[in-house]
Amino acid sequence: MHWAPGIVTFLVTIAAMEVFAYAAHRWIMHGPGWFLHKSHHRPRTGNWELNDLYAVIFAIPSIVLLLGGVQLGWGDWATWVGAGIAGYGAIYFGFHDVIVHKRLNHRYLPKSDYMKRIVQAHRLHHVVETREGTVSFGFLWAPRPEVLKAMLRARGHAGIRAPAAQDSLG
Repeated sequence: MHWAPGIVTFLVTIAAMEVFAYAAHRWIMHGPGWFLHKSHHRPRTGNWELNDLYAVIFAIPSIVLLLGGVQLGWGDWATWVGAGIAGYGAIYFGFHDVIVHKRLNHRYLPKSDYMKRIVQAHRLHHVVETREGTVSFGFLWAPRPEVLKAMLRARGHAGIRAPAAQDSLG
């Protein structure tokens, strides 16, 4: 395959992964897979949480496609699709784990409207500690924070994390 359709395949795969990630987050992680994902809606007590197993699970198709495309003769399409899945995983890690959850120490502050919107949307997702009643399941696209706040209000703030305890001197 010429590199131009390969790049298009790679980029389309990244876009398709956002749709897949939304669906998996909404209907698997906040559904039958909540037993793993609930650790991500609680304060982390160490470097790892059960939810991290999803990264391993979602890496498997990428690894298989890359292996099939590079070593097993499945065709260049498999390599480009596998690379697109891996590319989405890298974007997800950088945005979600590094920027939003600060699993690696940094001083980055979002300045663009897009990054502010995505970070705030993800934080609004995390104010809900239960598997029901939360908002914003995407990672690269999210509704405006005002829309998400209205959705949370309309749901009666069900499952929202209690405010941190106030200092007894305050």
